[in-house]
Amino acid sequence: MAIDEVPGKAADKAGKAVPAPPAMRPTLARTFGGMMARELRVMRKNFLSTFLRVLIQPLMFVFVFSFVLPKIGGAGMMGGAGGANFTTILVPGLVASSMLMQAMMAAIMPLMMELTWQRSITDRALAPLPIPLLAIQKITAAALQGLVGGLLVFPAVLFIHAEGQAPEVQVGSWPILIMAMVVGSLLAASAGLLLGTLIDPQKAQILFAVVLLPVTMLGCVYYPWSALEDIRWLQIASLFNPLVYVSEALRAALTPGVGHMPTWAFSLALIGGTAVLTWFATRTFTKRVLT
Repeated sequence: MAIDEVPGKAADKAGKAVPAPPAMRPTLARTFGGMMARELRVMRKNFLSTFLRVLIQPLMFVFVFSFVLPKIGGAGMMGGAGGANFTTILVPGLVASSMLMQAMMAAIMPLMMELTWQRSITDRALAPLPIPLLAIQKITAAALQGLVGGLLVFPAVLFIHAEGQAPEVQVGSWPILIMAMVVGSLLAASAGLLLGTLIDPQKAQILFAVVLLPVTMLGCVYYPWSALEDIRWLQIASLFNPLVYVSEALRAALTPGVGHMPTWAFSLALIGGTAVLTWFATRTFTKRVLT
């Protein structure tokens, strides 16, 4: 290869290699941006499949609990905390659940395929980007998918309901709403990357049975955290569930009239948990890539 064909090098009149001008040198920001642009193109190409995958489960829940049961006389069992109907309780919980599941799966599934015997992750590792920053890029991309997933669920949970079962939703705090959506997506994505690096791809079914199902069912999706006061041990145990804090943050932002966790508690858990999980995820990701 000629000297003037070597990336990052140029040649003077004598044919000697000289440093390339700054504009020709790859930078971390440009590399990171290029990888994110690729993720956005993939998301745009697969938008329809993503749309259907994100909406099916929450759409079924909303249809059954907010439309079918009230129609067949089950409205009496739909009462919620603080006098709110069950549809109101469902809105923040289903948005949080969809956002968390989408972000986690967007981090876990591609990583498990890349870490198989084909080791396609090495192609990414060859990019002019430190491996921990590559982990941050994967977390950011997965969080973006989780955020989109949460936004797509809003129309379903707001507009599908039986007569008289419309959810009472109002944005009580835009800063809390934005924080819950953005930081909640990052928390889920970092947790997904951590799990993807710790779990053997051959035993992925354990992830769904032992981790994702309990997290969803006990994540304060169908009831507020404050309603667990009579089951104190479960209320305390649920504090180890990250979905609880996302649900409660969205409940504080969207349904402030319903009892919810104190703002300082879920804010500290979301921000601190994201920082801790991201740190662990970058370390385990680096080890898996280098081994």
